Amino acid sequence: MSNNGIGFSFRRKQITIRVREHIDFKEFVSKIKKKLPEVRVLYKNSEPDIISIIGRDFNEKEQMIIKKIVSNFFIGKIKFNNTEKLGLYGIHKPFKKEISVSETKYYTHSLRSGQRIEFVGSIVVLGDVNNGAEVIAGENIIILGTLRGLAHAGARGNKEAIISAGSIETSQLRISNIIRNCEKNEFENTIIKTNAYLDKNDKIILE
Repeated sequence: MSNNGIGFSFRRKQITIRVREHIDFKEFVSKIKKKLPEVRVLYKNSEPDIISIIGRDFNEKEQMIIKKIVSNFFIGKIKFNNTEKLGLYGIHKPFKKEISVSETKYYTHSLRSGQRIEFVGSIVVLGDVNNGAEVIAGENIIILGTLRGLAHAGARGNKEAIISAGSIETSQLRISNIIRNCEKNEFENTIIKTNAYLDKNDKIILE
């Protein structure tokens, strides 16, 4: 059963709702409100244990709204199988993994303020990362130009990940679950900072 960006599949003990990745949240809410009464009829004499919602990431507020709607029809556990999230809140347990080989994605332009790119492997930016831009990689980050925006390497938890740039001039660096806030005067001397990594004490070294 599908309905313009939302698909349902049924097992005796599980309902799976597949959601188009870029569907508007209000549109999604409107559609499930219309569809769930029909689905409830299919389970007239039974109750699924799990209602699984997959295909689109929902934030905490959106999840609360969805749970409230679904719980009006079903008492089973509601699960959100979000796509793998990169970043501090997606790290459950830091780890160390060899970084010399990883899948790499290349971006052939500079990033302006408000732009955000992320990839589960390594990222190479053939330009600058300006203030207000974000680069988030599951492994390493390599920037041929100047890094002034936010860079988070090892965003799945890998402490061996590195950040390298033609010049690092950002106010904050992140590697795995470790954050370093950089003072402006760190970049005022004549020595250009080009590399960031974690030492054995889990301190981000900038050199």
